[in-house]
This record gives sequence, C-alpha cells and structure tokens, in this order.
Amino acid sequence: MNYQSTRGSSGEIGGCGAVARGIAADGGLYIPEEFPHITPEEIEILAGMDYIGRAKVILGMYFPEFSEVEMQALCEAAYGGDKFDCPEVAPTVKLNDETHVLELFHGPTCAFKDMALQMLPGLLTASLRKTGEERKVCILVATSGDTGKAALEGFRDVRGSEIVVFYPRDGVSQVQKLQMITQEGKNVHVCAVAGNFDDAQTGVKRVFADAEIAKKLDEKGIFLSSANSINWGRLAPQIVYYFSAYCDLLNEGVIKCGDPVNFCVPTGNFGNILAGFIASLMGLPVNRFICASNANDVLTDFIRTGTYDRNRTFKTTISPSMDILISSNVERLIYLLSDCNAACTAERMKALSETGKYTLSETEAAVLGEYFWGGCCDDEATKAAIRANFDAHGYTADTHTAVALSVLADYRRETGDDTHTVVVSTASPYKFCDSVLSAVRGGEYESTTALFAELKAATGVEIPAPLAGLDGKKVRFTDCIDRETLGGYVLQVL
Repeated sequence: MNYQSTRGSSGEIGGCGAVARGIAADGGLYIPEEFPHITPEEIEILAGMDYIGRAKVILGMYFPEFSEVEMQALCEAAYGGDKFDCPEVAPTVKLNDETHVLELFHGPTCAFKDMALQMLPGLLTASLRKTGEERKVCILVATSGDTGKAALEGFRDVRGSEIVVFYPRDGVSQVQKLQMITQEGKNVHVCAVAGNFDDAQTGVKRVFADAEIAKKLDEKGIFLSSANSINWGRLAPQIVYYFSAYCDLLNEGVIKCGDPVNFCVPTGNFGNILAGFIASLMGLPVNRFICASNANDVLTDFIRTGTYDRNRTFKTTISPSMDILISSNVERLIYLLSDCNAACTAERMKALSETGKYTLSETEAAVLGEYFWGGCCDDEATKAAIRANFDAHGYTADTHTAVALSVLADYRRETGDDTHTVVVSTASPYKFCDSVLSAVRGGEYESTTALFAELKAATGVEIPAPLAGLDGKKVRFTDCIDRETLGGYVLQVL
C-alpha cells in the first residue's frame, strides 16, 4: 500500500515511511492512495473477535509490511494486559433505544487519545526498524489537552525516542495540566505556550517546516516526527473503534449487518470524525456523521456553507480539547472531496494560511453535506445536556461528550432522523470535574483534584485509578514560552 502527500510534491511512500516521517516534506499530510474494502461478511467475522482481533485485521490492511504475527504482537502490546480498565477496551453502552455511547476513555490517561497513542509508539519504533532509520526520533506534539498526556505516557522511556509537548497555558483543564506537568520519564519534555491551541499547533508546524532546525538535529542524529493526528500512524488506529462499535451493536441485536447507523462525534481537530469517515469509505454502513462543535463553530459553518473561515473570535470553553479554529485533518477531507487534487489542496492550505479562509466548489460542498451534518452549542447547553442525560438515564458525561449529546438532540429535532446513533465519548468526566459537578449539582467549583470525591458522591461513578493517583505527584515542568520561540526550545532541550 502506497501513501502520498495531500499536497502532492513528496512522492509515494510506504506505510512505515509515512508513520516514521509523520508529515510530508511539502507540509502535506500522508494518505493512502486507495482504501481497502471490508465486505458485510467480513464485518460479521470481525463481530466474533475481541478488540485486539479487530485491530489486527484492520491495521494489517494499512500496514502490509508487518506480518500477521508482528501485527498481533503490536495490538496485544497496545490493548492487552491491564492498560485498559475493562476487557472490551472500548465498550458500547446503551443510553436509550436509539442511542448508544462508545466509551473511549478506559485507557491509562482516561481519554480517547489512548486508543491510538498506546499503538503509535510500538508502530513507530517497528516502522523505523523496517525502514532502516538509525537516528533518534523526537516526537513533537501540540495539544489541546488530551493528546499531550496520552503521547507522553505512550512514549515514556521508549528507547531511541524523545518527546516534546507544547500546551496552551490557559487552554487546558487543571486535571489535564497536572497530568502533563507531573509526567514521569527520562525522555519527556513539557512546556506551556503563551497563547491558545492554534498558536501551539502553528508553532509546531513551523518547526517541522524549518530546514535549519532539521539540519541541526540531523547533525546530532535526531529527526522529528509527530504524534498528533497529522501522523497517519495516529489516525489509522482510530478507524478500528468505528468498526468495533458497529460490531457491538450487531452482537447486541440492535441492528442487522448492513443496516446504516449514525455517529455523533465531538471534534476540534477533525481527526476523530475523519477516522469514522474513512471507515465508511472502507465499507462500514453509515448514514450520517454528525459533527459536534462547541462555541468555536468553525466546523459547523464549514459543513453548512462550504467555506472554511478561521477569521473569528477564539473562545475559551468548558470543553477545551475542542477549542480550535484551525482543524488540521480537514486537509485530508478536502483532498478526498476534490478527487485527490493535490494542487487544489495545496492552494487552499496556502489561502488558509494567508487569508484565513477558502471555499469548496458547489459539487464538493454538496458531497460534504451528504456525509456530514454540523452543529454546535455553548457552555450553557453543554451543562444542560450533562444534567438532562444524568437525570433521564443516570449517565454521567464529560463536557465534550455532552456537546455531542446536545448537538445530537438538535439534529433529531431538525431532521426527524431516528437512525440508531453512536455518540463517541472522548473523556472521563473526572478530567473536567468542576464543570460536570456544576451541571449535576449546581454551583461553581474550582478545578482541582479535591473535587474527585465530591463528583463520586454526586454521581456514583468510580474515580479512575490513573487520576486518583495525581494528588501529591511532583511537578516537573514549569516552562512557559512565547509562541514564536518553539524552535529554539526544541533545540535547547535536545
């Protein structure tokens, strides 16, 4: 299987090379030349497997360089043992007759990023061996909260690697911040950025594109790669849980094989929902992807109008992992919508950088609207959704999942569509305990680990072991830098 850049000037590369490099030399994102197809009969076979088995089959299609035995070992290392606190790894929980919740927060950092970032370190190091790369890899990450901790945990003390994580100083929850600044490991580095997530993400992209930095690092036997969803090795494992959720509904008798379902996905950088879209291109029966945004509604407007316009006020919300105005993975989507026109994609990315906007053709916009429906909600509606679902179903949702639940309700009211829908739940409510507690019980609270006991008393949800251990951990990282100086910081710590 060959991969190519969405901007077209980097040539073809294999799966291992795409994972090792992370981002193409021309600044584009790697994407397969074609997607493998899974038949209904094969979906029924997947339904009889556990999560590790499903992952082995699907990821094996994208990385044929690995033997079946090698891929089995990678999947067992990622999802086996006691890394996840339930045997299903990613259970699908019934909310009501039409709605199920795909819980992706049972891993070591209590967020959906674990589903990919427990796989990526093993996949990356194995890919480096396959490609003959002997230099040390430095994983460079911009995070809106969850990717950073998941990447730090995944790459902690992985031989032949360093990892540098940048997070927006005032743009993550207190629990997310504590998870990162107390991170253990000899090869980890964490730094705040005086700005928002887009500032951190743009700064990281500049570092990747800086030939002088690359030269200096190469002289030291180091090269850069990414653990953000711009790396295909981060995105591919996320395809698995869409198939897995569908298999769970089959096993529960909710649907018959071939019946389409909806997926409602809270997303900021568009990687999570794009993985679902790719699953549908592979043959997963999907009726509609409901793209749920918070008050940063750039994706909602894009889906409804065909114009991507980041020229708007950035808003800090109680769902901070979605506080994003430049959604990197939209680049892969518009590449596919343009019939894989790399020149067109490059031109639009240039326009986004220079003017902050671009517009799809009428045909492309129509196709976008056929697959996706976009909606958004503010913090008040987010809290209302937490309370409504707790009261009606006894289910405690985090703020991001609540955004999806709120938008799903809007979608059903507007369209009348009662198709079985899977809501993709991205984090434990304990990661945003102040907002969840405020929604469930009323009042305002300071975001600290001291609230864990109160949230447990109010909801009955057990405190996840990885979060219960945060209290009293030593703070290791206190640096904060200007958004223009990320490159210098990377050179300094390496």
